[in-house]
Amino acid sequence: MVNSTIPLKMANSTHSDRVGQTSVLNLQDAKVKVSRQGVICMWHGLGVSGWLRLLSYKPKFTMPYAFRWASITALSVLTSAQNLLESIVYGRKVAGTEVEHPPIFILGHWRSGTTLLHNLMTMDPEMTYANLYQCLYPGNFLLTEGIVTKLTKYIIPKTRPMDNMATTWHTPQEDEIALAIDCGLSPYLMTGFPMRQDIYGRFYDPRDMTEDERTTWKASLLRLIKKLTIRKNRPVVLKSPSHTYRVATLLEMFPNAKFVYIYRDPYAVYNSSMHLRQTMFAENALFPNSMEGSEDEMVMMYEKCIRTYEDTKSLIPAGNLHEIRFEDLEVDPLGEVAQIYKVLGLESWSLVEPLIKAELSELMAYKKNSFRMDRQMMKKIYGRIKWIFEQYGYSSRIEDAEVPVS
Repeated sequence: MVNSTIPLKMANSTHSDRVGQTSVLNLQDAKVKVSRQGVICMWHGLGVSGWLRLLSYKPKFTMPYAFRWASITALSVLTSAQNLLESIVYGRKVAGTEVEHPPIFILGHWRSGTTLLHNLMTMDPEMTYANLYQCLYPGNFLLTEGIVTKLTKYIIPKTRPMDNMATTWHTPQEDEIALAIDCGLSPYLMTGFPMRQDIYGRFYDPRDMTEDERTTWKASLLRLIKKLTIRKNRPVVLKSPSHTYRVATLLEMFPNAKFVYIYRDPYAVYNSSMHLRQTMFAENALFPNSMEGSEDEMVMMYEKCIRTYEDTKSLIPAGNLHEIRFEDLEVDPLGEVAQIYKVLGLESWSLVEPLIKAELSELMAYKKNSFRMDRQMMKKIYGRIKWIFEQYGYSSRIEDAEVPVS
């Protein structure tokens, strides 16, 4: 789900691969962003075995998608060869690498502000992260990233398809994409097979997977973190909304991991999530599909996401979890991130504070997508997930219908 809210100009001298990455374009009058992400979709990162695994779900071939199918097929052969070569060159080193620093996981449902938070925290030169190229090509980025990103930087669109956030190969990205490409055990299969819960439903929470699937999934995540550690031996900041379902499993793997959970007005989450689905299903589809049933599925998975998190967060050791409200982060990003560093005992605030201060004008200038919701829809959403509104202190505002919700 190549996925927020507020942008960053990642011009950071200690993160040289971000220099010149400006997230704010001149879009002050923008309401809802709709654009193409170009010729690249997430399935272009698959090797031959991954592409065959995807085809085993029997997507329906149609001529309008012939180029996408053909290009995925051709690139999968090259990617498999590169994956094999990297395993020969780096295989032993990856296997022998120890993850010395507990990862930091950013949690929260899609469109809750996780990307903003990820961008802010990864400005820290004492942290590292998975970027777009590494997530799209998890099997060979150690070998190919330096060359391929220079040769192909012009094919990457300037902004993401669902909003006005800047995109480059070096932009921090969701590690869920890497898991989807590497092992195929990811709910992001929904972008190729919308509303097919029979295919991807059990991949949100590893506890719902088979034993073999769970072992494979864990190995895939650990391998990615080891590779990122080889690149830069620092704490890895990982952002994937899917991890919000996985606290129990993540703690099995990394008992000392730290977590930041962000939540947002449920109306805004609903509106922005539906826009995200419409955009990403179109941009990564393998065949024509319908959005029918998507609203109910989104609300169902939103509820499951929040319930699973609330049921499992008590497993996190004291001092390793901090929760924040998106609206507070939007108003005071510097203060809210400072509080994260304080609560989690992160020691590099003096390094990242001036970098965030330098971006405040960009943060405040950005115009995120704006949506309107009528009273009937507000009643429907509130009726379904009233408990989430109450859990996080948001009012129904039904009498104030026909107001912007963003």
